[in-house]
Amino acid sequence: MCRILQLTVFALFATVGLAQNIDRNDIRGLDEQVQDVKKDVIDLTSELTRLEEKLLFPSSTQASFFVSLQGPDGFDLESVEVKLNGEVVAHHLYTFREIEALHKGGVQRIYTANVQAGNHPLEVSYIGKSGSGRDYRATASYAVHKEVGPKFVEIKIAGTESKIDFKDW
Repeated sequence: MCRILQLTVFALFATVGLAQNIDRNDIRGLDEQVQDVKKDVIDLTSELTRLEEKLLFPSSTQASFFVSLQGPDGFDLESVEVKLNGEVVAHHLYTFREIEALHKGGVQRIYTANVQAGNHPLEVSYIGKSGSGRDYRATASYAVHKEVGPKFVEIKIAGTESKIDFKDW
């Protein structure tokens, strides 16, 4: 997109340049201004996203759930389903890049919601394959105890052990 904008601006100046003398420094200056505007737009978008999250999920009721992998690299996670209070709230099919990131220690936020204080049953299921092609499935339950303030729960999947662990942050 930025490259198209640069080419358009260059073509415009080249056309105008036939009528006037414009040197390369003017074009470079304009390119720098375009880059500055682009950076400002990216910064504003990031700030708006943070503000939107604060409005939609106030810290007093926010609960976020994260998925991570533990164990050998020979396991490929295919899908994860999350049920909170008996209702399916998230279902995710994983791409190669996402699996690769999880194997390198990455953590995926799979679900964020407004949850009232109290106990909430959480049920997580996953499907995956080992490097040899063996299928693995597991389901585990956990009682999420939500107090006033944000709640973060990590769902640790140990694929070839058919095990799911939970960790409160």
